[in-house]
Amino acid sequence: MANIMQSSQEEQIVVFQLMEQVYGIDINSVYEIIRMESITKVPRSPHFVEGVIDLRGRIIPVIGLSVLFGLGQNERTQASRIIIVEVSGQTIGMIVDSVQEVLRIPVSAIEPPPPMVNGIDAAYLRGIAILEERLIILLDQNKILMEEEKDQLLQPNIAGNQA
Repeated sequence: MANIMQSSQEEQIVVFQLMEQVYGIDINSVYEIIRMESITKVPRSPHFVEGVIDLRGRIIPVIGLSVLFGLGQNERTQASRIIIVEVSGQTIGMIVDSVQEVLRIPVSAIEPPPPMVNGIDAAYLRGIAILEERLIILLDQNKILMEEEKDQLLQPNIAGNQA
């Protein structure tokens, strides 16, 4: 019984690095994490869309998270990964510098985000977790894309065949 109580007061997050900062996203929104692969460019796509990938017969739009957040283009390395997530009903890939671990974070360690963190608007964020002297910026998976960005991503030339 104690384990059930404890687990309801903890959240599991996937911890990743982007532009030398540590971020986290709820593990329940993550489908999988894949190595960088060839991304097909899509003409006239929004600035934050890197292109699309074919993931076992499914066309997935891939966004540059650092570009979306206005942090500039991140350098691709052997450690770079694509995190496949569901954002407001849309499956997308997010390019990150590296995936570090999966952590259990006590809910009590999560604080509301300030208006701006490292140049990122708080609208994208769920909170800030302070864990063992580490600061982890928690993304709100349903707000990673604003309505206008979701509309741009759903354009027929980018959305591909989601069926």
